[in-house]
Amino acid sequence: MFSSQVGNASWTIKPYARKNDGNAMESITNFTVKVIPEKAETMPKCTKVHTVPAIVFSVGGYAGNNFHAFADVIIPLYTASREFNREVRFLVANKRSQWTTKFQQLLDKLSRYEIIDIDHDNQIHCFPSMIVGLKKEDRKELHTDGMQDFIHFLRSSYSLERSTAIKLTNSSTKRPRLLIVARQKTRAFTNVKDVVDAAGELGFEVIVTEMNANMAEVSRLVNSCDVMMGVHGAGLTNMVFLPEDGVVIQVVPLGKMEWLAKTCYGEPSKAMGLKYLEYKISEGESTLIDQYPHNHQVFLDPITIQRNGWAAFKSIYMDKQNVMLDVVKFKERLSKALQLLHE
Repeated sequence: MFSSQVGNASWTIKPYARKNDGNAMESITNFTVKVIPEKAETMPKCTKVHTVPAIVFSVGGYAGNNFHAFADVIIPLYTASREFNREVRFLVANKRSQWTTKFQQLLDKLSRYEIIDIDHDNQIHCFPSMIVGLKKEDRKELHTDGMQDFIHFLRSSYSLERSTAIKLTNSSTKRPRLLIVARQKTRAFTNVKDVVDAAGELGFEVIVTEMNANMAEVSRLVNSCDVMMGVHGAGLTNMVFLPEDGVVIQVVPLGKMEWLAKTCYGEPSKAMGLKYLEYKISEGESTLIDQYPHNHQVFLDPITIQRNGWAAFKSIYMDKQNVMLDVVKFKERLSKALQLLHE
């Protein structure tokens, strides 16, 4: 990349938002920016001249995960591009067709131009201005200063019908819809049927699903519901499609991950205009109890395991743990969700 601004400097940039995460940044394409005099002989000749600005960003790193797709790419891209009113060109590094296909409707709402796969394009493109890389706040997830505007953008992009959740009264006959995010591989509910039965007894219409990659279908399903519950994981990111005043119930597994639960979904849900409930499981509700003795460090000192690094923590608490909810206790959370829909 060359710039004709005054000076003669150069620097490198990896255009991915999670700058302080070495593992994420390792696979990101490195770009060199060089500043040279405007009429210098070393300035390459343009083979394509554009009249609109460009934004360079990567969909590598963790962007294959739905949470990171929104936190690291979609929300920062929305923040960077909305001022251009679709008159901006996207240059995508580490492009995966599966990713761009999944989010094509959102990309089309942000830019009217075809994406350029910058890693495999041999043209010399010239733009009047360019933003290289996306930004996110280090200590915040799923965050932008205009979060309500972002939610409206999503509803418009996917033509979602519901802007507000059901408002229950004592004479209501319509049943609120509860969506249970049923993971299959890790952090899965092992007694989903019991939870469905309990929720039905309280008056919910229950839908159980594992989120798929078709965002149009997922967005419509989530938007049709009033309450969404799931174990901490990327599927909960789809709370962005819930109608306002909907309720999110996050089931927090063992591992002293309350900080993670709060940062990833607790605080963001409130900024989205949703109501948030948390349910922290006990040892008896975790399948880790079948894998380790009661006096094991896994139960007594998860903080030390956290200090051993993300890989050590993830291998136990994220990858080996499923959840068997104590339905009697959990019904209290479901009852609280109903109460919130009355307010």
